[in-house]
Amino acid sequence: MEKIQGLLVAPFTPFHKNGEVNYEPIARYAAMLHKNGLKGVFINGSSGEGYMLSDEERMRLAEKWMEVAPKDFKIIVHVGSTCVRSSRRLAEHAAKIGAWGIGAMASPFPKVGRVEELVKYCEEIAAGAPSLPFYYYHIPVFNGAYLSMVEFLEAVDGRIPNFAGIKYTYESLYEYNQCKLYKGGKYDLLHGQDETLLAGLAACDVQGGISGTANYCGNVLVGVIEAFRAGNLDKARELQNYNQEVINVICRYRGNIVGGKRIMKLMGLDLGENRTPFRNMTAEEEAQMKKELEAINFFAKGNTF
Repeated sequence: MEKIQGLLVAPFTPFHKNGEVNYEPIARYAAMLHKNGLKGVFINGSSGEGYMLSDEERMRLAEKWMEVAPKDFKIIVHVGSTCVRSSRRLAEHAAKIGAWGIGAMASPFPKVGRVEELVKYCEEIAAGAPSLPFYYYHIPVFNGAYLSMVEFLEAVDGRIPNFAGIKYTYESLYEYNQCKLYKGGKYDLLHGQDETLLAGLAACDVQGGISGTANYCGNVLVGVIEAFRAGNLDKARELQNYNQEVINVICRYRGNIVGGKRIMKLMGLDLGENRTPFRNMTAEEEAQMKKELEAINFFAKGNTF
């Protein structure tokens, strides 16, 4: 299977003030991401509040992204759900509309406790779209699935015909690299922790990734990759450190899903608030975050429209 080169984005889901999905901004959103050097999107995942969306909303979002995506933009649809039948339905739909691939994180309930349980879960979902690459989305902080990914690869190898690899969003670059080295690099290991992108490039030869902060720092993270590839480590470090400065800000405002989504509004693309049970930022918090971003010259360095 084709391995992803460059960065894809995990986009936010836009909402109207009444809480309904707002599909109107997506065309402008896609154009902005493409302009800033991103290669595609991984929709309906954690940044997109996928578990708070109905199946119908998730399918309509996938259709809209497919409709407006720039040429050669890869669309991977997150289809994970607490209901495997829903996941199969979403996977079938993704294949029907021509998505590039599908993915799923482990269900947050019931918590997966054994590798075999996770493999079975992935196997049933991937079978819904056998012609599409399937990625397991490893983000244990969200679902408690703190399982060995090397053991997972050993168990899944040869069992799921369309298994492509792992979106790896965890702190262990050692484990990430061991997965990347498995059987001579058989599977695609997508880097998912933006704050360690440069370390991953240097230590693990990262080729592709899926990023949350690339929504508003895409040009910075693309710059990290380009500077590293050009041998300009000082520039790569400068840009990586700047990305970490932005992350330090959003961590004071409930992270990427809440604080990051509000940054998009400050940049001129209002994607609305987050769905319950997320605690949205107040106007006072938004004003304070804006000041903190201005203090690090974000609006001069961040993504542009």
